[in-house]
Amino acid sequence: MTDPVELTAALIRCPSVTPDAAGALDVVAGVLEPAGFACHRIDRNGTPNLFARWGAEGAAPVFGFNGHVDVVPPGDPAQWTHDPFGAEQADGRLWGRGAVDMKSGVAAFVAAAADFVTTTPPAGGIVLLITGDEEGAATDGTVAILDWMAAQGERMDVCLVGEPTCPSRLGETIKIGRRGSLSAEITATGRQGHSAYPHRAVNPLPVLVRYLDRLAGAVLDSGTAHFDPSTLALTSIDTGNPAANVIPGRATARLNIRFNDCHSGKALEAWLRAQAESVAEGTGVALDLAVSVSGEAFLTPPGALTDLIAQAVEAETGVRPELSTSGGTSDARFIRAHCPVAEFGLVGDTMHQTDERVEIAQIGALKAIYARILRDYFA
Repeated sequence: MTDPVELTAALIRCPSVTPDAAGALDVVAGVLEPAGFACHRIDRNGTPNLFARWGAEGAAPVFGFNGHVDVVPPGDPAQWTHDPFGAEQADGRLWGRGAVDMKSGVAAFVAAAADFVTTTPPAGGIVLLITGDEEGAATDGTVAILDWMAAQGERMDVCLVGEPTCPSRLGETIKIGRRGSLSAEITATGRQGHSAYPHRAVNPLPVLVRYLDRLAGAVLDSGTAHFDPSTLALTSIDTGNPAANVIPGRATARLNIRFNDCHSGKALEAWLRAQAESVAEGTGVALDLAVSVSGEAFLTPPGALTDLIAQAVEAETGVRPELSTSGGTSDARFIRAHCPVAEFGLVGDTMHQTDERVEIAQIGALKAIYARILRDYFA
């Protein structure tokens, strides 16, 4: 049987700061190939990715797992209690960058899948999509694997993403959707001048401030059945002006909108631009926007997939999980266009922190949950 704790430790010892897998995908393939998985590297633009499939071509149904082996930088190693890439065990925990987000999750589903097909080969297929580019731009990671799958005629019927989902206790939460995320940079351009002669300048700041105040005071919606209200946060205002007696000719601001399924990124961009035109009209100041949408809001309605996961979680932990759409973005935002997708994983209280660590017992429990999900799905 595959030990998920030892596998997690082996992955942590790979210093895979995004988008460098640093050998982590080779570690994964070394477990999967002896179990009969066909492993394919789907690297794109320097981003390492792995697609692994068990089962004959055309076999159905196909259950998928998705995860990532890349991690955020550890920061100053001197601030850590243990080596961030040492995978040391102490106080009943496994320490290291990626211990929670999400090398334990990858190890748990890899171990569960390898053991399952070895002991009870299912009448169907299992695929694993593992990337080295989730913590970064995410343009050549899971997206690249899905593009390759489309070209090869590969399909999943359902997919489970092994991201950490639980706030404080394993089993608490299944993610069935995510809010969308839109970022915008606003550039206000006027005409620079001396502050003693403001009539000779066109000050962009009052116009920019009026625009930002209008946006900050807007109520985007009141929430939906599965989502909290959408939020708009102003994140930066900058003139780059060190002089008290100069009216700047240019200023910039940034904002981020986390939006629910009342909106699309395209509709919100149109709203931002319409508000900019309204505020700037007749002022002589130009408000120019650069907008990027990193993911649309999506929801997997409660049903067969969420019931399958919830029943397995409750059977293994005694906890009936809640269905949630909270948190940031994940690669589920790409998979949702391919098949129904949900997320379940560890307690995420130390992810991205100095001294990231996971309770060792949780890793084994997570493998048991994933194994039960596979048994029940193919039953």
